[in-house]
Amino acid sequence: MRPQITPVLAQALALLAHAPAQVTWQVRRFLAFLAGDPQADRAVPPTGFTAWLTLFTAGAMAFLAVFAVALSLATDRLADRWGAELARTATLRLSAPEGQMQAQTQAALRILEQTPGVSEARALTPDENRQLLEPWLGPDLPLETLPIPQLIALTLDDSGGFDAAGLRARLQAEVPGAVLDDHTRWRAPLIQAAGRLRTLGIVALLLIAASTAAMITLAAQAALAANAQVIRVLRLVGARDIYIARAFVRRFTLRAAWGAAAGTVAGVIAVLLLPSADTAGGFLTGLGFQGLGWLVPPFIPLLAAVTAFAATRSAALRTLRAQS
Repeated sequence: MRPQITPVLAQALALLAHAPAQVTWQVRRFLAFLAGDPQADRAVPPTGFTAWLTLFTAGAMAFLAVFAVALSLATDRLADRWGAELARTATLRLSAPEGQMQAQTQAALRILEQTPGVSEARALTPDENRQLLEPWLGPDLPLETLPIPQLIALTLDDSGGFDAAGLRARLQAEVPGAVLDDHTRWRAPLIQAAGRLRTLGIVALLLIAASTAAMITLAAQAALAANAQVIRVLRLVGARDIYIARAFVRRFTLRAAWGAAAGTVAGVIAVLLLPSADTAGGFLTGLGFQGLGWLVPPFIPLLAAVTAFAATRSAALRTLRAQS
């Protein structure tokens, strides 16, 4: 029983005549696998609950995989953006008795102008302070009656010459009420949280792959059990187990690939319909795919097909050995 190759696949095989022998053999096997064998394919039910179960499982898992990947990529972008912004900024907080705040602020600004690595130092205005406190204390805050410290925003250059410890020592000597925050304590937890979310995304993808493999294995075993009589007839005419298993593997692999492709498309559309970073308040930072991230979704159906191939082949050979 030799596989019957369709005219299109036969033409593709003819084009490989002058390719290296190893490559030609592998490609021929792949094309023959896609073409299938009509006689062996009759042992696999083209419809029924196993077909729908495979398509639905692959589609649903691919849909979830798109969101897992999108969330992981968005987390990386969020951590990179916040980490870069925090690494290039610092804040100086001044507390001084009434009447000395202006002198302390001018002294701190003079020191910052002389500090290597500081490209800009600017004292925040009362309106800017009010905007910072408004989300917590409301819009009608009597700022002039409250002992609010003076904030100075620092912008650091890219030279890497900023010495936070040295600046703190000088400020302690000349401006005792100054407290420098270089945002180190904010960056470290952010990077750690991003790493953990990335790990959770990988674990989620592994669980999705395992669930897909388990469901497809059950569907393949059910199809093999339901077609035991057809399998016995194929064995009587000389078909080997590997020949019969190839038909099941091909059918379930293609079903998983098509289901995962549909689920991936639906997932990408759903991600595109999510609110943008502006309408979502910037929290999601554009949850989805950007740049090279768009190369990831096309691999989801391929991974689903590989998972289905491995799961179905193992289940088919194991079940056929048990039936012999």
